[in-house]
Amino acid sequence: MSSGDGKKVILVTGGTGLVGEGIRHIIVTEEKREDEEWVFASSKDADLTNAEQTRALFERVKPTHVIHLAAFVGGLFRNLKYNLDFLRRNILINDNVLNTSFEMKVEKVVSCLSTCIFPDKTTYPIDEKMVHNGPPHDSNFGYSYAKRLIDVQNRAYHQQHGCHFTAVIPTNVFGPHDNFNMEDGHVLPGLMHKVYNAKRDGTPFVIWGTGSPRRQFIYSLDLARLFIWVLRDYPEIDPIILSVGEEDEVSIKEAAELVIEAMDFKGEVRYDTSKADGQFKKTASNAKLRKYKPDFKFTPIKQAIKETCDWFVANHEAARK
Repeated sequence: MSSGDGKKVILVTGGTGLVGEGIRHIIVTEEKREDEEWVFASSKDADLTNAEQTRALFERVKPTHVIHLAAFVGGLFRNLKYNLDFLRRNILINDNVLNTSFEMKVEKVVSCLSTCIFPDKTTYPIDEKMVHNGPPHDSNFGYSYAKRLIDVQNRAYHQQHGCHFTAVIPTNVFGPHDNFNMEDGHVLPGLMHKVYNAKRDGTPFVIWGTGSPRRQFIYSLDLARLFIWVLRDYPEIDPIILSVGEEDEVSIKEAAELVIEAMDFKGEVRYDTSKADGQFKKTASNAKLRKYKPDFKFTPIKQAIKETCDWFVANHEAARK
């Protein structure tokens, strides 16, 4: 199935966020194909918790393929306080997108999960087969279970109707168009905003915790390239982890030092060890990705952090923060 002129029409929900903007950039600059039309939808185009609005969006766009990025998200504090809201709203969004895709005979849907879906108590590295091995962390169980249910729905739609619905599980994504909020954002954009402020105000740069926890960071443009590959060529219903390898894990301290260098910050750096470190490691295996894409080259983290810092400085007024 395709549009009347033979083109594939790809609808990207949540298309104006970090990952959606990354995909848009890569499509325009590297991966443009004449037989594909890409439509990047935002919450202004439809409230995806509403079945009628979701249906109306699909009828307008008539997608043959869907990349499903839209989600109701928040930082740790909001997750702790509103687990029910995160569960219900995300279940509604995901059910509406997947069921409308089924009803309108969409050929393929690729949804975006998160490493927070993995069990809290687990062995490392985590892999795709471990998603349902135990409860997720208590702090955001509502969001995590809603995301896990996408994997359950994908299998059920495939088993009952033969649908090609699958999902990817990225590790810590960062890049241009990120949320640079220091309370609600993720660690790397939060550090970038803090360094920016410290440089501007002549104040110390304060890093919460000891800086020792280790994380796998994936640049949004690398994730975009892999997302496009999954949409076009990944054959499985089972999800796939999209991540740099364990060997490319970096500590928060190392990441902070790269941000300091990228921002050319010369001031005082302090570690506030009264703040909790959080989990020491959440290492994910990218063995399955490497089986399919052995030669994929990730952007070196130093370059990716520099490009993101430069984007934030250039777009400081308009950036989400």
